[in-house]
Amino acid sequence: MRIGQVTLMVGVGLGLMVATGFFLGRLATRQRLGPPGVRVVNEPLEGIEPNANGSPRIFVAATQSVYLPTQVLEYASVPVPVEKIVLDWLPKDTTYGQRLYTATNDGFQISTTVVLMGRDRTSIHQPEYCLLGSGWRITETARDTIPVQEPIPYQLPVSKLLTINYHRTSRGALVPVRGVFVYWFVAGDQVAGDHLKRMWHLAWDMMRTGVLQRWAYVSCFAICRPGEEQATWARIKQFVAAAVPQFQLVPAAEASPMGHGPPAGSARHLPPKDEL
Repeated sequence: MRIGQVTLMVGVGLGLMVATGFFLGRLATRQRLGPPGVRVVNEPLEGIEPNANGSPRIFVAATQSVYLPTQVLEYASVPVPVEKIVLDWLPKDTTYGQRLYTATNDGFQISTTVVLMGRDRTSIHQPEYCLLGSGWRITETARDTIPVQEPIPYQLPVSKLLTINYHRTSRGALVPVRGVFVYWFVAGDQVAGDHLKRMWHLAWDMMRTGVLQRWAYVSCFAICRPGEEQATWARIKQFVAAAVPQFQLVPAAEASPMGHGPPAGSARHLPPKDEL
């Protein structure tokens, strides 16, 4: 390769780097934060951290939280504090909502979590990493939908993960435990059933409008015995269909069935006055 060709290639590369930096700089200066796709309320969020004396310390971690209903179908619930290690690890402008739902008829439990980003996009990451980090191994991944009837009938796209872990009994034996983990993402007028689709929407909106969509990551997790995965999935679907209309703002009643925003000229769904 001739020296002139090398010089030309270096020049083109530097030019692309400068142009890219300029473009990203322009995006940063015109960036606006979009509205959330979940209800945010002025209710304190509790945090929890271990104490030297063995009893955990509960503290107020934030003055706002993502709303989750206290009762869904036959499920009663209790709020779950966010661990301090999570609060320290994720960006400070992250908003959380966590509740543990227990069926009053048979004790079946569903853990539900919402993580809402602010201006820092790193609040939202691939859920698979958290599962692996907590000792669960993913055995199957699938894309699916959950029919939701309110505020309008639509199909909620989700990712479904089947997982396995092992519990050690008092006698030292390892017993397999299965789990069904379901998640999706929601922003101001969009729903994504997987991480790649959410990233595509985020990048496209930034380039097209300069709006940084405020994405929320919603997950439901239930533990079961081996062989009960399909029955557990059926119960999660029923739970999600009843719970989602109570805390998720997408789609609004005026929106299209796919939840991609209201028609031109229509009024946008607004949360109650005590919400932000």
